Order: sequence, then C-alpha cells, then structure tokens
Amino acid sequence: MLRLVVLGAAAGGGVPQWNCGCAVCRAARTSHPEIRNSQASVAVSADDANWFLINASPDLRQQVTQTPQLHPKPGALRHSPIAGVILTNGEIDAVTGLLSMRESSPFSIHAHPKVLAILRSNNIFDVLKEETVKRVPIVIDVPFRPLLQDGTPSGLEITAFAVSGTSAWYLRDKQHPGGSSSTGDTLGLRIEDVDSGQYAYVIAACADVDFDLKTRLKGAPLVLFDGTVWRDDEMIQAGLGNKTGQSMGHIAMSGESGAIKQLADLGIGRKIFLHINNSNPAWLHASPERQTLEREGWEIPAEGMEIVL
Repeated sequence: MLRLVVLGAAAGGGVPQWNCGCAVCRAARTSHPEIRNSQASVAVSADDANWFLINASPDLRQQVTQTPQLHPKPGALRHSPIAGVILTNGEIDAVTGLLSMRESSPFSIHAHPKVLAILRSNNIFDVLKEETVKRVPIVIDVPFRPLLQDGTPSGLEITAFAVSGTSAWYLRDKQHPGGSSSTGDTLGLRIEDVDSGQYAYVIAACADVDFDLKTRLKGAPLVLFDGTVWRDDEMIQAGLGNKTGQSMGHIAMSGESGAIKQLADLGIGRKIFLHINNSNPAWLHASPERQTLEREGWEIPAEGMEIVL
C-alpha cells in the first residue's frame, strides 16, 4: 500500500506566521487553534516502516516529533525511519529542514542537479557529510526507485517532471549556482507503490496548469497541489506585501486560470491543497472561499493527516 502523511500544509512562515497579524493568523492564535499548520512537507512510504520526505521544511523537527511513524524504533539509541528526502525545489521552505538532520544518520537527498548545485554552493549544508548523506541527482521524466539506508529497495517508484515555476526567491537577480537553464527549479512528483501500483501526485509549487500537466493528472487517485493563494493579488489587497502569486511562481486557487477550474473534470479521485499561505482566507472554515473549494471537491489537510491508497 502507498501511505502518505501530510506533515504540514502551510507556505513559508506557517500558520500563524511569527510576525503576522492578518485575520487568519489572529484566528489561529486565538479562536481557531485547529487551523494552526506548519510549513509544507509530506512523508511517503510503501511499507509503513521506512519513509521518504517530500521536501524538508523549516518545521521538520517539530513535524517529526509529532509524527509517530517517524520516531526512532523502540530500544534504539540512534535510529530514524527516514530513508531519504526528495526535493522538488530549492526554496527555503523546502531545504532548510535538512539542517535539522545533521546528526550523522544515513539518508539520501534526491534533487535535480540545479537544486543540488544550490546546496553545494552554500557551505552550511556541508554539515550533511556526503559519506553519510548521499546526494542523488534526479533526471526529469526518468523513473527511479529510491533505496533504503542499507541499499535495499524501498518499494517506491518516483517520476519527477518539470512544472511551470521560478527559481528560488533568494536567487532572483543573482547568478544561479546550477546554471541558466530554466528547467529543474520546480518539479512535480508521481509516487507509486511498486507492488500495488497505487500512485499519487505531489506538486508543492506550480505557476500554471498546462495541457501536459492536465494529461498527467487525469484519472489520478490522489493529487496534492499548490494552493498558495486564493487570488493572485491576495497579498497586495490584504496589505501584506507587494508580490503576486504568479511572481512567486504559484498559481491561484480561484479564477478562470486557477487550480480549481483548471483541474476540474479530470476524474481525479481526491484533491488536496498544499503549501497554503497565511494570507489565504480558505484557511477559515466558515469563509466563502473554504466553502467554495470544498464544494468543488478540494480539501485543506490538518497536520498529521494520513492517506492510504
């Protein structure tokens, strides 16, 4: 069986964000603590014993602590069921948690060469010594089967594919360590349990739904998809910043070109939003936005939600 645990569903800063007094963050601190959520990451497993993380959020230590599936096995002084991390981009939201995994436990990092170049260019990631933490390049559209720490098969097959997006925000107007190619900074993942054939898609960042992406997702049992903003100019209208969703490499949930409309009528079994910004009013259960997305068959997950296919 394919198992997924949503470790966190929020975008950068989480909900509530430490310095934000917007309606969502105020509600999360006071009247609606149930909407509190850490930054986006998903754990996947084919055997319920060994797990791979999809991105390593800045909240990783907290997420591991509150997720029993990721605890060391009883009686072991040093152990982790986390066999590897698969990075879909090089944003702070996706890579910072790697630094919480520096205690010499073996695992692998799978990422596109452009993202591996980002890690290589920043000496702080050298705390993850490569003799213990292997860095494995991902080739777009070529399926790979990640291995466990002892070199045995994990039972998973993963295919990474390019989706519309941008390079990491902190690299804007700077030379990219991985070169000038526009491909590789933003990936979607198809994750399959080899034995059962069950599969799911995880797309934590996406700026546009094109024909190719619709074709890939058609009929999928499960899709976890970028839900950063409800509307493209949301942060500007709320007085929280001057960035649009598109400028940050994220499609809006709503509108004619938004994810809800574009991914309708594809026969997707279950649709879950991920990487949701604190500015997004859909966090609030009673909001018209939340009611709209639920009416259209979408979900916003709570931390720790487990899905079994």
